[in-house]
Amino acid sequence: MSDSNSTHTNFVAGQWMEGVSARANINPSDTGDTIGRYTQADHAQTELAIAAAHAAAPSWGLSNPQVRADALDRIGSEILARKDELGELLSREEGKTRPEGIGEVARAGAIFKFFAQEALRLRGDKLASVRPNIEVEVTREPVGVVGVIAPWNFPAAIPAWKIAPALAYGNTVLFKPAELVPGTAWALSEIISRAGLPQGVFNLLMGPGSVVGQALLNSPQVNALSFTGSVATGARVAQAAVQRGAKFQLEMGGKNPCVVLDDADLDLAVNCVVQSAFYSTGQRCTAASRIIVQKGIYKVFLERLAAATAALRVGHALHAETQIGPVVDASQLAQNLRYIAMAKAEGARHVCGGETLNLATPGHYLSPALFADCDNAMRHCQEEIFGPVASVIPADDYEHALQLANDTPFGLSSGICTGSLKYASHFKRHAQAGMVMVNLPTAGVDYHVPFGGRKASSMGSREQGSYAAEFFTTVKTSYLQA
Repeated sequence: MSDSNSTHTNFVAGQWMEGVSARANINPSDTGDTIGRYTQADHAQTELAIAAAHAAAPSWGLSNPQVRADALDRIGSEILARKDELGELLSREEGKTRPEGIGEVARAGAIFKFFAQEALRLRGDKLASVRPNIEVEVTREPVGVVGVIAPWNFPAAIPAWKIAPALAYGNTVLFKPAELVPGTAWALSEIISRAGLPQGVFNLLMGPGSVVGQALLNSPQVNALSFTGSVATGARVAQAAVQRGAKFQLEMGGKNPCVVLDDADLDLAVNCVVQSAFYSTGQRCTAASRIIVQKGIYKVFLERLAAATAALRVGHALHAETQIGPVVDASQLAQNLRYIAMAKAEGARHVCGGETLNLATPGHYLSPALFADCDNAMRHCQEEIFGPVASVIPADDYEHALQLANDTPFGLSSGICTGSLKYASHFKRHAQAGMVMVNLPTAGVDYHVPFGGRKASSMGSREQGSYAAEFFTTVKTSYLQA
């Protein structure tokens, strides 16, 4: 486990290297707790890593898939063996509860082991030509050097589902983690550094986005960029990639709806909403912040939801009784409070929560906030808050609920709670989202199937599962006259 006296360095060209400075990693559950100090790369060190990844790309791209599979399997096995330790570190630096942290780390381990096998399953096609005596073969090859820019809210799972397929399909990797969560990124990178990868195949670059991230965007030697983060930053990534012809993949958030119809099981629906809106402190791109409830059950559902929300236990991420941990940092807490004030000013009815809390340890604690009688056109119902804030919107009937659900610039995850097969089937087909949940929380996905959205939520190929090959490989068509 990291400690306040240790400085963790970057991994560049097969070596651990000091940066130009070091940044303290602060526990949001206890701001007096410094988890460790993490070095910061400058432009020169970033360029050194890019050159190393570029030099290693040709041989790694032609490497035996069994070599890649074995390395990824070793990584996944160690992550799973250390899931309790690493999960506690994750929760200590990011703020999600210890069970959530351990679960995320286990998912990261499973992702590496899944892609270990995918390295052996990369398929192609052999087709008959329309011309005589000619054979046609379609194969997939690595894109080359991949820049991975990861967010702070899932510091183990999201890097895993970018790094693992990149390596599995023969790419080299430049990993730039979010500045708020260097501990988990460093621990993951330390495991990868001992997996037997050739020098330069994997590189860790901790540092500010304005330096490290910008260098990855600008470098002609970085062939592809996989980014998860804000819409504004995603737009800059896309613009930079298009200007120099690099491949890009963007995941940029959501304003996800959870529809509750009159025929829903109320206990199940309340649980779905609470899990979707408030767990992981609402800091999930798949969180449901718009709760669209049919008028026939609106009053009774709101009463039950308010009681369940008020009963949630906010506390230190590592305490066993805690259900909702702290907000990740002071800046995010301030943003949450601005949106809470905005909701009140817009005329939404404040039901409960939304107050900062003073607990036994100084931290960024916020009670989950619930608003009712909201209009979907209100700003707080259209913009991603990324905190434990839920807005309940009344709907006249199913058709109105569906229209409200789709009335958003985002399209990541969309949920419905209903006992009707008719409405469930219609919603699955007509919800304008990349993922649809029926009688399930909008957050919570499997690691072996595609992840991604529509509209402003995503751009480019899907992440996770066998669909990851679409981004991390390029297709070659070969002709041979027999």
